[in-house]
Amino acid sequence: MKNKFLFTCGDINGIGPEISLKLFNQLLKKKTSDHYIFLCPLNVFEYYLKLLNLKFSYQVISEITETKSNILNILPMPDTHLKIGVPTKISGKTAYHSLIISLNLLKLKLADAVITAPVSKHSFELAGINFPGQTEILASECKTKNFLMMFLSKKMIAALATIHIPIKDVSKSLSVKLIRTKINILLGALENDLSIKRPQIAILGLNPHAGEQGRIGKEETKLISPSIKYFEKNVYGPFVPDAFFANHLYKKFDAVLGMYHDQVLIPFKMMNFNNGVNYTAGLPIIRTSPDHGTAFDIAGKGIADFSSLLSAFNYAKIISNNRKKIER
Repeated sequence: MKNKFLFTCGDINGIGPEISLKLFNQLLKKKTSDHYIFLCPLNVFEYYLKLLNLKFSYQVISEITETKSNILNILPMPDTHLKIGVPTKISGKTAYHSLIISLNLLKLKLADAVITAPVSKHSFELAGINFPGQTEILASECKTKNFLMMFLSKKMIAALATIHIPIKDVSKSLSVKLIRTKINILLGALENDLSIKRPQIAILGLNPHAGEQGRIGKEETKLISPSIKYFEKNVYGPFVPDAFFANHLYKKFDAVLGMYHDQVLIPFKMMNFNNGVNYTAGLPIIRTSPDHGTAFDIAGKGIADFSSLLSAFNYAKIISNNRKKIER
């Protein structure tokens, strides 16, 4: 099944361009019908091509209709200034524009999926971009209120009820409606995007000991349990988070829904730091990303590991093919 995959450059002062070129070098060794399109300033691409001493074939295109298989297609952005290892206003703007261009191409159905390289929230702030991350930008541009941040790996699939908000705001952000909506999106993503039949989902509690029947917080009894009861089957909990992971109960479920960011990201990253994938479910477009940051501290040294970006590409391909099967 032929696909057109877009790749954003991410923050050009971080490891995004480096891991992207390392990935292309590997992908292009295999002859496939897929098309790979890199949205990046040409001077940044050429800098890293020389730094890494890579020799794969590429062409610079002006329109996405000019893409070919078995060659990297570069859709160039304006040349810009590199300041490797430092978040800057320029790197924030470049990362943002790369993302927006890819999104517009996906909306026009000129490509099948986008794999986004890591961005810096600090660079976004310097550039005046008022979003906490790429997930929220994509949801806003797609005009989608109901979306879900998921994390994919062979060891565990996890998702978040709330995303990039302070811990003090988590409880007041939760509601029966929100939790039910997140569960529905998660079920749909597992069934349709990942082709998991009759998925089993575990829901974590918010409070220590999952609230102890209301003695340590009321969120479990008032919000989480009623949300779970709405689903007649396939959804279980609320589980005590620390015991859930300590006893490896995640292995008995197809996915885990946590109430806040670090609740599931700490165990997920401990298991999958080099190959975890961030996936935005519930959008009309397909977007995956490596589950790590810009790593400014090692940027430009040629030592960055591209394993997570490879996993992000593999999941983008799986999801794209599954959606095409459903559309037939």
